[in-house]
Amino acid sequence: MSTDLEQRFPTARIIGRGVNVAPVLKSGIGFTFLLALFGTGARLIIPILIQQSIDHGLQPGRVNIQYITRMCFIGALCVVLSSFCLREATRRLGTRAEIGLLALRSQLFDHIHRLSLEDHNNEKRGALVSRVTSDIETLTQFFSWGGLGLLLDGSQMIAVAAVMLAYDWRLALVAFITSAPLVIVLRFVQSRLVNAHKLSRERNADFLGSVSELMAGAETLRAYDAEQSMIETVAVSMRNRKKSNIRAGVIGAFLFPSGEVFAVFTVMAVVGTGLLIGPAGGLTSGALVGFVFLTYRFLEPIAEFTEIIDQVQSAVAGLRRVLGVLDTPIGPPQSAHPRPLPKGGLSVDLKEVSFAYGSRLNETDDDAPVLHDISLHIASGQHVALVGPSGSGKTTIARLVARLTDPTIGRVQIGGVSLTEVANEELRRRLIVVPQEPFLFANTIEYNLQFANPDASTEIMIDSFAELGLIDWLESLPLGLQTHVGQRGSSLSAGERQLVALARASIVKPDVLVLDEATSSVDSHTEARISHALERLSVGRTTISIAHRLSTASRADRVIMLENGRIVEDGSHLALISAGGKYASLYEAWINSTSGASNE
Repeated sequence: MSTDLEQRFPTARIIGRGVNVAPVLKSGIGFTFLLALFGTGARLIIPILIQQSIDHGLQPGRVNIQYITRMCFIGALCVVLSSFCLREATRRLGTRAEIGLLALRSQLFDHIHRLSLEDHNNEKRGALVSRVTSDIETLTQFFSWGGLGLLLDGSQMIAVAAVMLAYDWRLALVAFITSAPLVIVLRFVQSRLVNAHKLSRERNADFLGSVSELMAGAETLRAYDAEQSMIETVAVSMRNRKKSNIRAGVIGAFLFPSGEVFAVFTVMAVVGTGLLIGPAGGLTSGALVGFVFLTYRFLEPIAEFTEIIDQVQSAVAGLRRVLGVLDTPIGPPQSAHPRPLPKGGLSVDLKEVSFAYGSRLNETDDDAPVLHDISLHIASGQHVALVGPSGSGKTTIARLVARLTDPTIGRVQIGGVSLTEVANEELRRRLIVVPQEPFLFANTIEYNLQFANPDASTEIMIDSFAELGLIDWLESLPLGLQTHVGQRGSSLSAGERQLVALARASIVKPDVLVLDEATSSVDSHTEARISHALERLSVGRTTISIAHRLSTASRADRVIMLENGRIVEDGSHLALISAGGKYASLYEAWINSTSGASNE
């Protein structure tokens, strides 16, 4: 899921795009900035009060206590007002930031789930998780401190620069000129810091992806005693993450002393110039002391900027990755003006369909077509079995019918309506896919049924098992619908997981079923139970079965024999057996293999 955002958009535009994605971030920002400006301005009165106290309160031979007391009272009032305004600005910015980041996280999470399966397969799950977690977290950290620092320090620099110019334009120019080279240094370091933090975020995503794979594949790794190999892979990703973080930290650490060095030079230049001007040039002692305080006020945000820039680049690196996901087109794309499907049974049509992964129909090894000019009509209520050797295109046809991907050439219709014109919500209600290895969430059977149909009551769920002839199996479970299935359904056998998946499909009441060989990895007893449930589930529904075991094909109304992405035979099971073609040979070989296994 690569993006060229870093080339097309500099830091400022990336931040601008992020604000546009979550507009609440800029809601009321003008008033918040005014509060920050007023709060900063109130603090700037202190150097002026110091200057007034020195020039007018400390007179030769005596101290004007009344005058100095009045200046102290005004200063205390300014500090109180400044604290109130800055606190309110902080509260407003923090609140808007949390609301905006919640909206951004929600939008990102929703977008990830709307991406095509190809995008999901091309990206490690852990890397996608890192977008919603760690990448967003860098933005949270930035807005909770760095964003506030930018707002307050930026307003302080503007206010201080204005006061310095009004106070003494000569000393102001000296301060500006002396500190100006710092901008060049910051710009030089920033460009390297951008790349360092970008690499750091990528290494973090790789690390999370490796950990996710280690956890998900724990059972397989244990079976092959290969944990150490995967642990070493994770260790490599951890070391790469460490190196990239250290490099970003080293570059960032260069910023802070740079600000300190330029601060010292600037104060030295201001004091030296002030002494040269002296009273003869209209500069009093109080004015020079007050201006030194102003200089420190001016340099404070510059020194803090050196720290903030480090955090800004980390946040921008995370934001760039988030925007990279949001820029990935949702797939398959949805029609702006969807057409409703006809009521009742639905037919399925593939019209001159060709498909190649990567959407390029050429004859290279990587992009060779999987399907070639497939035209197929499946009548409403018909049960069709797709058979053929591995790689013949069976699963691809099922994915196209379910619109998990779109054909490269041609079109797929359901009920006479092109799938590209059907609203996704309606398609998922009218067509259900039961995969070969159904996924169950680590919760109860009831939960795993109810998420498919939130309106389904307990009675409806029990009825779905009864309709499929599975009520005896449900009642045999210790807690019935409340039985926990474990992580990914690990507490159930493969066949039992398929029974739950069939019941889950049943409560949706679909018009079209796509079954990816639901009996391919179970014993003969469980296969008979599943086959019986499938027969009941498919009654009156258009059903497409990917048949690895040809017992499934023998029960279908029609068999489609595929080879090298083309339909080579089409007819009923008996008709194809009588024809003595490729299906007959395949069926005979399957019978012989199953007979041999039975004899053993």
